[in-house]
Amino acid sequence: MKRREFIALLGGATTWPLAGRAQQPTTPVIGFLSGRSPDDSIDLVEGLRRGLSQEGYVEGKNVAIEYRWAEGHFDRLPTLVADLLERHVVMIAAVTTPAALAAKGTTSSVPIVFVAGGDPVNLGLVIGLSRPGGNITGVSILTFELLPKRIQLIREMVPNVTRISVLINPTAAVAEQLKRQVDEAAHTFERSIVVLKAGSQAEFDSVFKSLAQQQVGALVVAPDPFFNGHGEELGKLAARYSIPAIAEVRRFTTAGGLASYGPSFTDAYRQAGVYAGRILKGAHPTDLPVMQPTKFELVINLNTAKALGLTIPQSIILRADEVVE
Repeated sequence: MKRREFIALLGGATTWPLAGRAQQPTTPVIGFLSGRSPDDSIDLVEGLRRGLSQEGYVEGKNVAIEYRWAEGHFDRLPTLVADLLERHVVMIAAVTTPAALAAKGTTSSVPIVFVAGGDPVNLGLVIGLSRPGGNITGVSILTFELLPKRIQLIREMVPNVTRISVLINPTAAVAEQLKRQVDEAAHTFERSIVVLKAGSQAEFDSVFKSLAQQQVGALVVAPDPFFNGHGEELGKLAARYSIPAIAEVRRFTTAGGLASYGPSFTDAYRQAGVYAGRILKGAHPTDLPVMQPTKFELVINLNTAKALGLTIPQSIILRADEVVE
């Protein structure tokens, strides 16, 4: 299937499952809720489908999926959840932290499988990792926990840097936790770390302009669904302004950013698909411990390094899962 046709399927899937349900009344319908958009989620949705297939469920054959996309407008999520519930979905796959919080806050009866960043206990999604409690379980992606690792990596790649900036979304549910991580990292690495904030796409350009004004030598993009959704744009801006930068998602690096390091989102979605399949078979969410990712990916753009006049240490290149040349 061509990419454009696949995106159209994801974006227009709000009516297809209804037709399928009319023809096959016994087919269970999963509600898929995302804070992202269809065009940057193709690989992720494929991961979810792979997990479902591991448990014997194939979309269009013995399970249907209703897709709802907030496309970065997280204020729409509660309405999208309500719409899914009106369509009597048997469970909700809530991917991205805002989507998981919206689903959790809307229903206490329909099972929820989440893919979310941050500590799900601190966020109020579950009462514990081994026994989540209630109607919800899922995959907790290590996001801000990896922030110090990204700071360490950028220091190794840009060894002479004295001022590092961390870009944070002030509207994120984990914004305060990220700020604490930044403070701890500044103390650990004995470096001046400047916090910059952007809560909208319109603020991106001014953020990069301010980096030069504040004589910042490197940038770490904090993990956030909003930033991840705009990873390609941020990567291009980093290249345009000649800023050595590291983020969480691969598309940031392939677009021109220096590097990315984070969990494999595709595999996390696969894990969520496995749990969705088990719940369809009768498992209760509270009996399924919250999982954490097992695969992590380091991607380095050597073209960008060359343009920046950097020589990436061989030890880092050997650790990379992918090198863009």
